[in-house]
Amino acid sequence: MAAPKRGRSASAQSKPGRSLALILIAIVALTGGMFLSGNKTPRLGIDLAGGTSITLKAKADQGSAVNKANMDTAVDIMNRRVNGLGVSEAEVQTQGTDNIIVNIPKGTNSKEAQQQVGTTAKLYFRPVLASEPSGGAAQSPSPSATPSGSSSPQPSTSPSASSSSSEKASSSSTASPTASATSQGRPVTDALKAGSTPTPSPSASGSTKPSSTPSATPSASSSAGTAAAKLQAQYAALDCSKPAERAKVGGASKPSEPTVACGQIHKVWYKYVLGPAAVDGTEVKKAQAVFDTQGASGWQVQMTFSSSGAKKFADITGQLAKNQSPQNEFGIVLDGEVVSSPFVQGAITGGQAEISGSFTQQDAQSLANMLSYGALPLSFQEQSVTTVTAALGGEQLHAGLLAGAIGLALVVIYLVAYYRGLSVVAMASLLVSAILTYVIMSLLGPAIGFALNLPAVCGAIVAIGITADSFIVYFERIRDEIREGRSLRPAVERAWPRARRTILVSDFVSFLAAAVLFIVTVGKVQGFAFTLGLTTLLDVVVVFLFTKPLMTLLARRKFFANGHKWSGLDPKSLGAKPPLRRTRRPAGPATGSVDPKEA
Repeated sequence: MAAPKRGRSASAQSKPGRSLALILIAIVALTGGMFLSGNKTPRLGIDLAGGTSITLKAKADQGSAVNKANMDTAVDIMNRRVNGLGVSEAEVQTQGTDNIIVNIPKGTNSKEAQQQVGTTAKLYFRPVLASEPSGGAAQSPSPSATPSGSSSPQPSTSPSASSSSSEKASSSSTASPTASATSQGRPVTDALKAGSTPTPSPSASGSTKPSSTPSATPSASSSAGTAAAKLQAQYAALDCSKPAERAKVGGASKPSEPTVACGQIHKVWYKYVLGPAAVDGTEVKKAQAVFDTQGASGWQVQMTFSSSGAKKFADITGQLAKNQSPQNEFGIVLDGEVVSSPFVQGAITGGQAEISGSFTQQDAQSLANMLSYGALPLSFQEQSVTTVTAALGGEQLHAGLLAGAIGLALVVIYLVAYYRGLSVVAMASLLVSAILTYVIMSLLGPAIGFALNLPAVCGAIVAIGITADSFIVYFERIRDEIREGRSLRPAVERAWPRARRTILVSDFVSFLAAAVLFIVTVGKVQGFAFTLGLTTLLDVVVVFLFTKPLMTLLARRKFFANGHKWSGLDPKSLGAKPPLRRTRRPAGPATGSVDPKEA
């Protein structure tokens, strides 16, 4: 039984090149991925790269008060929005009772995060009562616009709503002068139920075209008539091309009341009269940005409603399908602005819908991100936006790197003085560990949003000692075996199981501490814990796949195998015992044999 075991051991010892080839392939693959992705350096945190600091002041919203619970909810939603964009190391924290400070590091998506971090993201689906182009050059849609497909239900797929400027041009230019604007069952107030009488309005070319302007009916009550007349006057005077006027409309009314709003489709501003909200944005269970590869819609936001939201959405689209344009449309209103106004031809069932229009990829992803993480419970006003420079962090980084270089130099001097030739193995292992750490940090930036900050740099510096400690444990085990009188090759193999257990236990304790620190802390301290845990895992990989196989190869070289005085494995300097089992005790004579001398 012993012979086969020695055979397997010898086979394992004779192929250390496999492990070295494996780690070499891993390094080449990771480095190639780093260069192909274009991320040749790790992403830096706000303390090293600079960024933007935003101060937001909370305002009481309809039905929501500025209190600790709402402020904490807002901080949590803002954090998830920023992380959803891939921006890491962002800090969102309260200051006082009504302020939130947001620090966003400079990066690929930092501008998008800055734009939406304080956006309330209140979404409503409202029926359209009237609409027309608004303001200056926006009065005439593009002459090349042609009607496009609508969102008719399909038996085998989930129907979706679509919107484009061509649809809007078609709907506004084909309305019949005698078309009734009666709501036909839509949940609108009595003041608007009687509809409107289209009146001609001059177009950019001087011709006239019908325009659905709401007017109060004589049968309406006095208060309802006053509200309708006020809404009509506000709609008639609204110029959506002016930012000041857009800011006054849309979000001022309650969801249960009709309102006027503005929306931009392909750079053309439209004004709308919208009925009460039929579906609330809180009914959206999931939203994601997708690219329409089968049509010409481009980037879209696909939404999945909850069960109650799906029923409401099917009901409102079924009611709207009975009406004529533009009252067969529903406005998708986000924070008071119409982002899309698709028309329908039938009830949209299945609990799914799409928002499409003039979206870029960033626009679609930003909208899907806000819808996925929900609306803020409060409204926020931007108080200040300041640019944070990396000057202070750069100085601290320089000091930290200098301290790390000094520490590394002292480790190298110690290794050379004490371990001599073995220091080559240690320094090569440190170099491999450093390469893997750098490449993986560079790849983790775009992958999970990892950013290197000052605490993370400290974690990498601490990891130098952890990695060097693993080599020292293995080297000392080998020396112990040589002191027992064994030659180098068996000493390397016998020392490995004992050193392996010690290394694994030590690294497990370090990784456990890093994991606990990462879980219980927030902010920049997590960068330290993450880096420490990462380098601890890499230490195990390097020791198993590089240090041990390299020692097996060097044990076959005369410089180390013969115990040269500069190899660090000289038996004399280590105080080795005489070689074990060099001679065998002669076997006694067999039973019944005759001694030749006696014969």
